[in-house]
Amino acid sequence: MSTEESVPAPAPAAGALLLCRAEPDSVAVVAPLLGERMQLVRAGEEWSALVPEGGPWRTGGEPVDRVVGGWAAALAVGAPWPVLALWWDADRAGYTLGSGFRRPVGYVWLADGTPVGEDEAMRTFAARLGLDPVLDLQALDRLTRPDPDAGQDHDHSPGAGARARLRGLLAVLTRAGISLPAGLEPGEDADRLGTLARALPGARRTEAAERRPTADESRLAAWMPWVGGPGARALALVQMAVGLPLTAWGLRRRSAGWTAAGALLVAHGALGTAYGLSRRS
Repeated sequence: MSTEESVPAPAPAAGALLLCRAEPDSVAVVAPLLGERMQLVRAGEEWSALVPEGGPWRTGGEPVDRVVGGWAAALAVGAPWPVLALWWDADRAGYTLGSGFRRPVGYVWLADGTPVGEDEAMRTFAARLGLDPVLDLQALDRLTRPDPDAGQDHDHSPGAGARARLRGLLAVLTRAGISLPAGLEPGEDADRLGTLARALPGARRTEAAERRPTADESRLAAWMPWVGGPGARALALVQMAVGLPLTAWGLRRRSAGWTAAGALLVAHGALGTAYGLSRRS
């Protein structure tokens, strides 16, 4: 009898991807508002991907799902396109979809692929992304059932089932135009994702903005606070109206991710309001 003991496969490290339904130039304008360094790459027709280089979850300060859920909500409120956050850690995986000022919707799978989300969330998800209400919804529905065929994956390493479910989700989203570059797959270590993203053609790095973009750098420019137009002032007021209760909710839940998202909206709205008033005076 062999005395050697089998070494269990390491649990997958936490990581995330942010998928935005917008061209990279448009995403580059608002991504610095998150205050995090990220790699920005194209992810299909009219889609872009933000690859975080780090985050509070790496130091144990906040679970990855709360952090990227707050990021997705903040970006979606600050821009006229939806933001889909894919996330995973050693125990679970899932997604959060932010879309305008509506309540974010999400779904979760345990590491072995067991679904623990609500079926209604998938239907809302499909409707907000404009997916086919029959074919696409049927495919998404299979991901909500404890059916071994729903997430076909013969990898028995920790988290393989959850990763298979996320790949199944992405397979459905290819019909919505999402096409992740090779290597940017759910379950990969955040450092490896960052390395792969940096090597992709056209990749760029986002961080805290050091200057104000010019008015012709994006179709979003007319809504940005430094323009000071009617659309920008209206958006600034709405951001403060949403940010204040969101910050309070995050504080009650002791969620650093949602608190930061709310504070970001309040600060950005206040900046836009102040700048708009200064332009009028």
